[in-house]
Amino acid sequence: MPPLCTAGFGIATGNFSFFLGAFYLYTINCFFICISTFLIIKFLKYRPVQWADKTLEKRIRYGISILIVVMIVPSCYLAYNLLNEKRYTQNVENYINTEFINNGYTVIYKKINYNSNPKSIELAFLSKNLDSLEIKKLNNDLKDFGISNTNLVIKQNTSDLKSEILNEINLQKSSVSEKDLQINLLKGELNIYKTENPELVKEIKILFPEIKEISLGKLQTFYKPDSTGVETAIIYQSENPLDEEKLKLWLANKLKTDKIILMNTQK
Repeated sequence: MPPLCTAGFGIATGNFSFFLGAFYLYTINCFFICISTFLIIKFLKYRPVQWADKTLEKRIRYGISILIVVMIVPSCYLAYNLLNEKRYTQNVENYINTEFINNGYTVIYKKINYNSNPKSIELAFLSKNLDSLEIKKLNNDLKDFGISNTNLVIKQNTSDLKSEILNEINLQKSSVSEKDLQINLLKGELNIYKTENPELVKEIKILFPEIKEISLGKLQTFYKPDSTGVETAIIYQSENPLDEEKLKLWLANKLKTDKIILMNTQK
């Protein structure tokens, strides 16, 4: 289910790298479930199906063997790359902690570009400025931490650093703005169906004492296939006759709407 959800998200957002990666994961999940079932059946020594056409049986076996190779080789390659990326990231974090953080440097910006060639590590510090010889030495020290084919870039230019920080802030603001917009939209939809009048029920019971229990809320009514509206529904219990027309008029004045539905569940 999770890979299919991710694949659907990739289609919805037009991100086909998400879709292909997630759908491939779903495919190898299904495939290896089949392989596991096959191995368990072999272990339990169930009698295999006898094929009348031996040529067709060989073709099926060859096809399954080829499919196994086609599915396993890319997954092994992806797992190998993921392992290397994880190891590389751990080495970089160890390098930053050893060379900078443990020596009192305050890192305010960090970016690791693993997929570039050569790879790069971008850092910026709060107040420390490094000269070219120090930067060269730090680049040479990368090999001692198992980090190869990588350039260390120290951002010390004030304008470049401000630009990077502002970009990060703008990305965060954009994300927050989208969330606020969605929250406000949901609040607006919720307010349509809310009745913000806690004293209303108390006043109804005082003016109409014959009502025992009462519930009220708003619901969407479909007048026509292309026409809808919101009406206030009042559900009450009353054994004695009630002047519903009077109650409707009073509610219309209180709620500022004439779209009111009354229902007596005691009838």
